[in-house]
Amino acid sequence: MAEELMVHAEGAAFIADTGYDADRIRANVRKLGMKPVIHSNPSRKRALPLDRTLYRMRYRVECFFHDLKRFRAVATRYDKTATSYLAVLHVASMLLWLR
Repeated sequence: MAEELMVHAEGAAFIADTGYDADRIRANVRKLGMKPVIHSNPSRKRALPLDRTLYRMRYRVECFFHDLKRFRAVATRYDKTATSYLAVLHVASMLLWLR
């Protein structure tokens, strides 16, 4: 599935977990003009270089989604329409930002 989803990816870097450390995925990322920031799998004989500052951004994004899911309306998606759910996401994001 990773190759199918990569077609829609935009940006300068592709940040992913160790599970996406495959030569074919790295090659596809480079074809799209992005820099692969993927931690090397421990089973590799030689670890590939990793931009640690970009890789840390992944944790910030994961922590944000964790905090966002602490809002019950976001986690359970009570809203029926996409517009009202987006409004709940905006309010929850603002409350997290104001903290």
